[in-house]
Amino acid sequence: MKRVLITGANSFVGINVERWLRKTPDIFEVDTIDTMNGGWKQTDFSKYDVVFHVAGIAHVDPAPQMAPLYYKVNRDLAIEVATVAKDSGIRQFIYMSSKIVYHTSKSIKGDVVSKDTQPCPNDFYGDSKLKAENALKKLETNDFKVVILRSCMVYGFGNKGNLPRLAWLASKTPIFPAWHNKRSMIHVDNLAELIRQIILRDLRGTFYPQNKEYVDTVEVVRYFAKLQGKKIWISRLFNPLVWLGSFVSKSVCKMFADSYYDQEMSRYDFDYHVVNFDDSLRDVEPQKNMR
Repeated sequence: MKRVLITGANSFVGINVERWLRKTPDIFEVDTIDTMNGGWKQTDFSKYDVVFHVAGIAHVDPAPQMAPLYYKVNRDLAIEVATVAKDSGIRQFIYMSSKIVYHTSKSIKGDVVSKDTQPCPNDFYGDSKLKAENALKKLETNDFKVVILRSCMVYGFGNKGNLPRLAWLASKTPIFPAWHNKRSMIHVDNLAELIRQIILRDLRGTFYPQNKEYVDTVEVVRYFAKLQGKKIWISRLFNPLVWLGSFVSKSVCKMFADSYYDQEMSRYDFDYHVVNFDDSLRDVEPQKNMR
C-alpha cells in the first residue's frame, strides 16, 4: 500500500491525479490538503510515503508587483512543504514544475527543447519554478527521493486553456490560416498514469511528460469545426496575418509558434499513455469566448 498526500486539494491536476490513483484502492491510499493557508502545518506527514506537491500559481497576473507572490507560493511554499516531508520520514517528494523553466516564447519562431537545452526562464513564473527545483534537489538524499515534473500544457475535461479556446474559435470563424506548428501537450490521464508509475517504481529525477503526438493548431481547429458541423476555409493566404500579428500580440505567438519537447526526452522504460490525442479531444468543452 502506498499512502499519498496531494497538496493543492482543489487544483485541476490534483483532483484528477487523486481520481486516477483511487481507481486502485488496494494499492493507493490518497489524501489531499490545501496549503494556501497555514492549516496544512497541522497535518501529520509521517503517515504518508509520498507527497505530490501540485500547489502553486501560474500566469494569474504578469504584473511586476505580483512577482513576490509567485516566489512565495511556487518557491518558498514548495521548499517548506518538502522540508516538513523530509523531516517526517517521507520517502518520495514529487514536485509539479513546468516547461516554462526553459523560457516563455515571445516570437513566432517558438522553441524546441532537447536534452541539451538548459533552463533559462525569462519571467518570474518560470524563475520561481526553477529556483524551487534547485532548492528541492539540495534536500535530496538516499532516503528522500525528489521527482521534478517539467510538464507541458495539461488539458482534460473541465480544464480551461488553449484547447477550449480553439474549440470556441472553430465554431465562430469561417477562415483560418494554414500555419502548421508543433506543440507539446499532455492529457491529464496520461500525466496521472506517469505519476502512478513513478510512485510504484519508486523513481527519482526529472521527467518531461507529454503525449505521444504533437499538437498542430491548424488540425485542432479543423477537428473542432468538423465536430460542430461548421465549414471553415483554411488557407496559406492568411499566413501573412499571423506573421504580422506576432509582432503586436503575444496571443498570436502562443497560438501559432512551435513549442515542444524532443520526444526522446519523454520516453521511459514503461508506457504511461493511456489515451491518444484524437480520443482526448472529446474531453474538451468549448469556452464561451477567447478569454
